[in-house]
Amino acid sequence: MKILGIIPARYASTRFPGKPLHLIAGKPLIQHVVERCRQATTLAEIIVATDDARIAEVARKFCRVEMTSDQHPSGTDRIAEVISRCECDAAVNIQGDEPLIDPGVVNAVAQALIDSPMSTAATPIKDIAEYDNPNVVKVVVNVAGRALYFSRRTIPFVRDAASRPIAEQLAAFPFLKHLGIYGYRRETLLKLVKFPVSALEAAEKLEQLRALENGIQIAVVTVKYDSIGVDVPADVERVERLLRQ
Repeated sequence: MKILGIIPARYASTRFPGKPLHLIAGKPLIQHVVERCRQATTLAEIIVATDDARIAEVARKFCRVEMTSDQHPSGTDRIAEVISRCECDAAVNIQGDEPLIDPGVVNAVAQALIDSPMSTAATPIKDIAEYDNPNVVKVVVNVAGRALYFSRRTIPFVRDAASRPIAEQLAAFPFLKHLGIYGYRRETLLKLVKFPVSALEAAEKLEQLRALENGIQIAVVTVKYDSIGVDVPADVERVERLLRQ
C-alpha cells in the first residue's frame, strides 16, 4: 500500500498569522513537522499542501509541495485535491503545527488503513483540566476499536461516578482524547468530501462525524503520545524547551 503523508499548511491564522514559517530552534515550524514525519517508515512520501506562495517557497527547500485552491473550507478538502492527482492508495493527514509529532503515531494510523477505510488516534485523558474542556474532543470506541462517536462533551456519562470529584470519574472509566491525525484510503477521502455537511458535524463542528453519519468506519488506535501543538506565539518557547530536552 502506497501511503502519502500530507501536511496542509495555510498562512492565515487568527491567533498566529504566518505560523508555518515561524522559526522554532532555527527552523521553520513546518520543517520540524516534515522531518519528524520522515522518520515514519510507513510513508512513501511527505507533501506539504498549501495555497500560499510564501509557504511553498520555503517548503520546497526540504519537501515536495503541492499548490491547492484557496477556496477549501478545511484541510481535509485540501488533501483530497492533492490525492486526486497523485498515484497512491491512501494518505495520512498530519497537522502542520505539531513539531514534536511522534513518528510511531503516524505509523500506527497508517497501518490501521490495512483493515479500515479511515483511521485516527486517541490517548487516555489524565489531566483533570481536559475532562470538561470542549476544545478537547472525546471519542468512544467499540470492542473492535472502531469509533462509535466523537464529542466535545465528556463521553460516556458514568452514572455511578457522576457525583464524585473529576479525578474519581477519570479513574472510573478509560476516557479517550481524540488526536487530530487522520488516515484515509484514497477512494474513501474522495467520496467523503463529496458528502454534504452532516447534522452532527454541524452541531459539534467536528468533520469526522460526517464520516460516521455516512457509514464510514473509523479505526481508532490508542497511543501514549499526547499532542503538543503551536497554537499561539506563546507556545513557541515551550516547544523549544522540549526540543532542547
